[in-house]
Amino acid sequence: MSSQIAQRLSFAAIGAAMLMLASPVLARDGVRPGEPAPDFTVADTHGAPVTLSSFKGKTVVLEWTNHECPYVGKHYGTGTMQKLQNDARADGVTWLTIISSAAGQQGHVEGLEADKLTADRKAAPTAVLLDTDGKVGRLYGATTTPHMFVIDKNGTLAYMGAIDDKPSTVRETVKSARPYVRQALAALKDGKKVAAPASTRPYGCSVKYAPSRS
Repeated sequence: MSSQIAQRLSFAAIGAAMLMLASPVLARDGVRPGEPAPDFTVADTHGAPVTLSSFKGKTVVLEWTNHECPYVGKHYGTGTMQKLQNDARADGVTWLTIISSAAGQQGHVEGLEADKLTADRKAAPTAVLLDTDGKVGRLYGATTTPHMFVIDKNGTLAYMGAIDDKPSTVRETVKSARPYVRQALAALKDGKKVAAPASTRPYGCSVKYAPSRS
């Protein structure tokens, strides 16, 4: 009996190890609020390099998106994301929308198509960044679309996680949602620290990274 139990435990351990290997490693040890936001340089839709550290002195929002994701569709279809973008930029916030969908994966677009999406949705980001190789997404541990990160004027990560507290594709839920990102931006605007929760569980579609090579 003890031999059978040991064998089962061994199989369970092997299975767990295989599951871990199958899961993509998305960040070094994971970014955390209160720590410096990792710097990066990535091309925008026009091929121009955009470097995060060049915006030091400004609050920055990173928004991971995939236009084919129904969760993203909820926030853009109701105008929630566009209003948040416009209100944030009116307060001097830099808003970077990031697409980490790899070529051949859901949500992948080239520059011209990304610009058309921005125009058609009446979105208002400062720039749309094409992270096709997923380096920035993995650096931040972005797992869903949307996945939101708010960086303060000193370059410190102030908030990360969900846009709100309603993990649903039902559009009506935006009316009663607790707007985590809007609250975080309001706190920073007032010169305050983002109140708990400064980190929440993101919800949405998985980021469509390129399959990992072993």
